[in-house]
Amino acid sequence: MVYSERNTWSTLIATTVIIPGYIVVILQQAAGGPLTSVDWFPIMLWAIGISIAVTIVLSILWGMLAGFRDPKGSTATDVRDRDIDQMGGRVEHAFLVIAGLGVIALCAIGSDVFWIANAMFLGFAISAFVGSIARIIAYRRGLV
Repeated sequence: MVYSERNTWSTLIATTVIIPGYIVVILQQAAGGPLTSVDWFPIMLWAIGISIAVTIVLSILWGMLAGFRDPKGSTATDVRDRDIDQMGGRVEHAFLVIAGLGVIALCAIGSDVFWIANAMFLGFAISAFVGSIARIIAYRRGLV
């Protein structure tokens, strides 16, 4: 597995664990009450920070293990990696645009800041998740 693919898997694993965790914590904090009464900002910051930290730690540990097995090939990349990364970036951007349009719509109807912030947060998370899936599929099946 090449360097870029390992990093993609690390992002996918972190996103898959942290986002459901964030949702569970928000629902627990609401305790059956309105979600808009939850102090969501520190929880969101922690979720972002933990997600970044988990991605970095997984990438480093996975890279070290790969380096022990194949010191020269553990960080090698080629044109295919660049093309896959660009394709995954386009997929991510498409989902970010959709999230941005959703945020604009929420602003237009005067939604609570909770809904606006969480729509954008989940838009970022979904774009990272879907972009990672697209990259992994491209690594496994190739670019068409």
